[in-house]
Amino acid sequence: MSLENRVAMITGDTGSLGPTTARRFADHGANLVLVGSSAEKLDKLGQSLALPKGRWLAIAAALSQSEGAHKVVDEAMSKFGQVDILLHLVGGHIGGKPVAQVTKDEINTMLQQHLWSTFYLAQVLVPHMTSNGWGRLIVITSPSAGAPPANALPYAIGKTAEEALMLTLAAELKGTGVTANIIRVRMIDDQESKPAQSRTGTTPGELSAAMLYLCSDEAGMVNGARLPLYGSP
Repeated sequence: MSLENRVAMITGDTGSLGPTTARRFADHGANLVLVGSSAEKLDKLGQSLALPKGRWLAIAAALSQSEGAHKVVDEAMSKFGQVDILLHLVGGHIGGKPVAQVTKDEINTMLQQHLWSTFYLAQVLVPHMTSNGWGRLIVITSPSAGAPPANALPYAIGKTAEEALMLTLAAELKGTGVTANIIRVRMIDDQESKPAQSRTGTTPGELSAAMLYLCSDEAGMVNGARLPLYGSP
């Protein structure tokens, strides 16, 4: 599978999943827009990929604000003229309290990180993708969105809202060549060499492989999926 001439925007690049995803997509020919909160870490990641400077761009921005989304898309369009893929990997977890002790600020923080960052990026990117007749939007969520556990209300609300946004987008994007899909994981486990049955989480390699498939032309009919990459319930 080749992603040559495709431009992939990868957010949350300085977490454990971002670098692996960036390398895998670069190896398949994609140009990269690396987005995160630390310009220094993003530049370090970009340099580590050993790509020509013309194939990657690093942008530090606060995606929980509309201005941040406009900034990264404007800069990406200025350099590459298009953005074909959004891999929204921004994380963040607040939990550990019963509902009676949860604060409004904790819920708002999770909504900002998971719902609003996705919403602002989608609002700016989707018109570009639909006008080009091809696009892929992918987010990473959790089984907590479908079956909230005890003592995890802020995170469950944030991920449930993000999934509702993505499924609405999927319904609106039918027939456009643009797809919106969800990958669910419980946790990310960096122990790539261990077999799946001896791990408690999904590896960055497994996640990036699933994202590569969803971004292929062969996955053009996969839209509105919630792919469970977390083993048995």
